[in-house]
Amino acid sequence: MNYCAVSSGNFVDEFGRTLLLRGVNLGGSSKVPTVPDGRTHRSEGFYNGSHVSFVGRPFPLEEADEHFSRLARWGQRVARLLVTWEAIEHGGPGIYDSEYLDYLEGIVESAARAGILIYIDPHQDVWSRWTGGDGAPMWTLETLGFEPRNLHASGAAMLHQEMGSEYPQMQWFSNHLRLACATMFTVFFAGNDFAPGILAGGEPIQNYLQRHYFEAIAQVAHRLTRYANVIGFGSMNEPGEGFIGLAEVSTIRNDLLMPGLAPTPFEAMRAGEGLPVDVTRIGVKGSSLRPTGRARLGTPGVRAWKEGEICVWRRVGIWDIEGGRAVLKKPRWFAEGAGSGFGADGAMPAKGASLRAGGTTHTLFNERYLKPFVQQFAARIEAARLGKAGIESKDGTPSTSGTAARGLARTLPFMIFVESSPLGEMPRIEGIPRLVNEAHWYDSLTLTLKRWTGFLAYDADKRRLIVGPHAIHRYFAAALLRIVQHSREHMGGCPTLLGEFGLPYDINGGFAYQTGNFSAHERALSTYYDALDANLLSATIWNYTADNDHAHGDGWNGEDLSVYCGEDGGGRALRGFVRPYAMAVAGRILRMRFYARRGRFELEFVPNHGINAPSLIYVPMLQYPRGAFVSVEGGTLSEERLKIENVKTFTLPPMENEGFIVLNIRAEPGSELCSVRVDRADA
Repeated sequence: MNYCAVSSGNFVDEFGRTLLLRGVNLGGSSKVPTVPDGRTHRSEGFYNGSHVSFVGRPFPLEEADEHFSRLARWGQRVARLLVTWEAIEHGGPGIYDSEYLDYLEGIVESAARAGILIYIDPHQDVWSRWTGGDGAPMWTLETLGFEPRNLHASGAAMLHQEMGSEYPQMQWFSNHLRLACATMFTVFFAGNDFAPGILAGGEPIQNYLQRHYFEAIAQVAHRLTRYANVIGFGSMNEPGEGFIGLAEVSTIRNDLLMPGLAPTPFEAMRAGEGLPVDVTRIGVKGSSLRPTGRARLGTPGVRAWKEGEICVWRRVGIWDIEGGRAVLKKPRWFAEGAGSGFGADGAMPAKGASLRAGGTTHTLFNERYLKPFVQQFAARIEAARLGKAGIESKDGTPSTSGTAARGLARTLPFMIFVESSPLGEMPRIEGIPRLVNEAHWYDSLTLTLKRWTGFLAYDADKRRLIVGPHAIHRYFAAALLRIVQHSREHMGGCPTLLGEFGLPYDINGGFAYQTGNFSAHERALSTYYDALDANLLSATIWNYTADNDHAHGDGWNGEDLSVYCGEDGGGRALRGFVRPYAMAVAGRILRMRFYARRGRFELEFVPNHGINAPSLIYVPMLQYPRGAFVSVEGGTLSEERLKIENVKTFTLPPMENEGFIVLNIRAEPGSELCSVRVDRADA
């Protein structure tokens, strides 16, 4: 299956069959370089940002066939392949790592051999490694005047590399409220409005940064356009909103709170100038996130900026230092700088409120900044597909690598996968061909507290606890349904692929590592996949990290969400996510459900008799260790592997755990409904 297109809100193959794409993110450690070892618990070479290599992420090329073969056996037929801007352009503006691009081609070729589709995820979290996450090269920070070596001490970022074992669990996200991350996202998306006159190389900072970002990802598109199994590109993983749209720089942004320090923009600016301040600390209190006290941010005299550089927000006049004291000059700048920060009647937003422009501050970000960014990104990726000018090689001359592929240009444009800012609102974007909504969703209680009980969940939208297994099942299914409905109603009816979901494997105090018992993980994953099935959703689980270990997890900020770990013998909690599902259906799927405890899989679909190809059902024998009974109504089975032809019922024999059968179902002439059922032999 190396072909995937979009039609009527679905993924389809060359025969017109409806596809459900189930797969993984590759991989957690792809956020950091292999040379030097960039896993975040290590600090050696961390501040030498230009001399790095990401070759070997997500795994060494010589191991690729083994990993992709394993994923194929597990029924994971699509991979969201993480690629960071830093990996491509770490050497400096316009200097591209050709060795890394060669490596990516090898990875894609290996995936194609295993029949696995790829879409490229330009990944970032809180902007860069030097602002607490991953993504952008160090030179982007330096271009604006930041001194990366001072970001942690000045309070402009919180870094695992600096804190070591004292790094607090699941608090990297709070960097969205720190000076460095918030500033970079503000100027990247909205520098023309909020940082007028701030230039890089004689060019407005927004234009400069976006141009380099587009060209870096276009390098990848140019290299991979000849590979049929590369189906598309994400525009950016979890783009941040920075300070965009905030009505008051002296007020906490309550809509982006997570455990950790939560400075106001003005507090973050002052700390970054070497003027420490006491800021609010957020924690879990009762059943919600609330202020739990105050803590000091910053270090006296340690500035986030290079020697001789002035804070960009002082340069645009938001604040200044007078008589040794910080003085706020333009408290409403991020509401008014956009030029339309007033209501329809010209009234100012209420104090402490976010800018309203047809909705919330998220709406402003999505409409005014994210939408045109995605449109420009899609246009640049399409130009790269067609081999048009604009791509440069390491020495700045037009690239000749892959020139032969220009004559083999794809007959279809790449799909463009789009997501919103974390904890924001999904964007309303239409008019982009082959658009895909790749929203993310996590069971927030399990993710942040690393606890799975089976009877407690947290609804982040309504800020309330969900109690009871049945209520949790309904809530998870309803949460995913809202994503599907948004795609239909506000994104031109485009397909939906849940780009990320998953759970930490060190839940419940890492109990499974001591006992080898991953049953709690299996139950949690089964609940998530039940919600996917209820909505007939394609999805890629976070994540598959080939070098995951118990001590350092995925190698990034203490996270440990990999479905694979060599120390656990390979796959972890396989029964939770290696499940039967309809891979390709010659018709319209009505219902799909897997009852894990009973070992029963059910599928119903309305056949399209104009499609001359069978429906394909993936059946992992891991779920059927003693074999299974298969029955079909309204169709017949045709199993070449088992020499079965034109029957309605047969028995699958036992096989090894990682073995699988792909059932071929052909609708009977004139049938209006087909149903398939697989029952565990010992059920």
